[in-house]
Amino acid sequence: MILAAALAWQVGLAACVPLLVRRFDRNAGYPLAAGYLAGAALLLSRLPVILDDREVAVAWRWLPGLEVHAALRMDALGLVFALLALGVGALIMAYCPRYLDGTEVEQERVYVTMTLFAAAMLGLVLADDLLVLFVFWELTSILSFVLIGQGGRPAATGPAVRALLVTVAGGLALLAAIVLLAVHLGTTSLDTVVAEPERLNGGPAWVVATLVIVAAFTKSAQLPFHFWLPGAMVAITPVSAYLHAATMVKAGIYLLMRFSAVFAGSWTWNGTLIAVGLLTAILGALLALRQYDLKALLAYSTVSQLGLLVGVIGVGTPAADAAAILYTVAHALFKATLFMLVGIIDHQAGSRDVRELGGLHRVMPATVWLTVLAAMSMAGLPPTIGFVGKEAIFEALGGAYGGRWLGWCAAGLGVLASVLTFAYAARLVHGMVEGPTRQRQLREPSWAFLAPAAVAALVATALGPTVAVLSPLVERAATDARPEGTPPYLAFWHGFTPALGLSVLTVLLGVLMFLGRVRVDRWLRAVPTAPPFAALFERARQAVLHAGSIVARGAVPAGLGGDPARPGDWLLLGLLVTALAGLLVVRSALAAIGLTGVVGLLLSAWFLTLGAPDVALTLMLVEVLTAVVVMLALRQQPRRLAPVGRRRGRHGWRGSRGHGGADRARPAVRTRPVVPRPGGGTDRRRQRREHHPGGFPGPGHPR
Repeated sequence: MILAAALAWQVGLAACVPLLVRRFDRNAGYPLAAGYLAGAALLLSRLPVILDDREVAVAWRWLPGLEVHAALRMDALGLVFALLALGVGALIMAYCPRYLDGTEVEQERVYVTMTLFAAAMLGLVLADDLLVLFVFWELTSILSFVLIGQGGRPAATGPAVRALLVTVAGGLALLAAIVLLAVHLGTTSLDTVVAEPERLNGGPAWVVATLVIVAAFTKSAQLPFHFWLPGAMVAITPVSAYLHAATMVKAGIYLLMRFSAVFAGSWTWNGTLIAVGLLTAILGALLALRQYDLKALLAYSTVSQLGLLVGVIGVGTPAADAAAILYTVAHALFKATLFMLVGIIDHQAGSRDVRELGGLHRVMPATVWLTVLAAMSMAGLPPTIGFVGKEAIFEALGGAYGGRWLGWCAAGLGVLASVLTFAYAARLVHGMVEGPTRQRQLREPSWAFLAPAAVAALVATALGPTVAVLSPLVERAATDARPEGTPPYLAFWHGFTPALGLSVLTVLLGVLMFLGRVRVDRWLRAVPTAPPFAALFERARQAVLHAGSIVARGAVPAGLGGDPARPGDWLLLGLLVTALAGLLVVRSALAAIGLTGVVGLLLSAWFLTLGAPDVALTLMLVEVLTAVVVMLALRQQPRRLAPVGRRRGRHGWRGSRGHGGADRARPAVRTRPVVPRPGGGTDRRRQRREHHPGGFPGPGHPR
């Protein structure tokens, strides 16, 4: 029940926001931050259980006809992402009071929406049923749309709509994958799907893999869907720091890691993730190098870092999963820090243009030096956690399947992306310390404003030498993501290894690139680095809207305001009466489903003739989805419908069991048999795999 309590606690915090804002005004962020930390502490109390290779799970019956449970489960992988959502969220909540300066209503709206988003993110990473995961997945997209467009600013409308359309389209791909899994496997349990990949054979495996990749790429801003993320930076800085750097964009990373146990044995899965991920990393870094607006630079940097994470997940080894998990933590820390510091600079100086911030270290030294620490972690310099994570990524990319040449190619592309990262991190810092002070009237902000960013920067720096503290949790999370194999132990110093050599090479090439920045800038301005995906998407959207307006104009009858009793209406009404009469007398389940669909389609046609094509289309989609769900529910039922009776059983109406509705849904902790293994702990998935020793269940795979 602890998982349900943590989720309910977060929703309760959102419900308390109006009272907190009335009592503390904008300082309501401080008690909310304490509430986030309390939720994190609640989950951390189960850490010993999780490290002992046991799970924390709870489930309620939700849709009994479809065998769907409102199930929550926390293993080490889910715990890592949940702690990121709550830990970084606490820092952002503590940052908001000094940043927000709107009305009480605006502050309340921001606090409520961000707290609900944290609850949605928590539900997403703790969901143990794919339909539950989908519900929270879509909630994050909707709440992101609300936060981007908050305040009704005209400049925010377009980016908010683009972000919503792209991420919701990915959600539809995820829903299609879930339907295929439910039809093929007969279950929507995430644990069952991941633990028994051998059951997913043939064509459905390839289709599901493709749909999962599309869903993850839209949420995590991978090519060609990357364009929505820089546009989303019109949102206020706390939103950018939380949603679009530390949490929401990590949902796609989480989804890929969950399904890597199912598909990571496939060359198609591995190759797609490595190729698209590393290409996104390089393109995002090149675009970041072209930016002078600090927030735009960080936006494209986020696209690049997410691409690097996707690429290393595609390697599909325990070492790669451990590297991805560690770098996810590192990225959340240093990127949230940088966004908060850029927000402080913009708040104080009224500008984010790096060309106008020269000599800033003389008037805002603490802000600049904290920026230096976070930029060092982003560039992969010791002693930060970014250095350890980047080295682990180089090591993992070098071990990619497909021969030594493929591993070195992947590692080379990773080094190229990291060199570009070093170059734009150096540009960010150099712009603040180079030349005379241009804004002498600036002063250091209050420590209450700096403290959240300072905590994140110092933690990111301290976790480098002490990364061994994280090693047990990261190793356990990597094993949860991919049970085969043993992930490496994390340490700050592994000796003189090829990965260390690649880190040194990255720094040397990055320094050379920074020294030649004038020539590099000239080259970047001359060479187009990406097709205008945002413009193409906007043209397509406008074309669809234009086509819709043409259809709407053509569908509205010229005499709509005249006699409402048209001959066509009487015909539709007669058909409706006939279909409804048939529903009352048929005894075939299939015929009943068909007639129900006919009624819905007739109503859709009626709405279309009345000039409401949007309502007609919505109703038609609902009818199709209803038919699919009803067919799934009736798969195991008799083909003929039983006659309705009034006879009562011993304990109530026929069909009930027990006294007073004892068969009602009630929470129940799910338990599973466990298998001991050498060295302590248990491995449930190994028990299920003992006759199927791993690999991708696709065509031609050795069984």
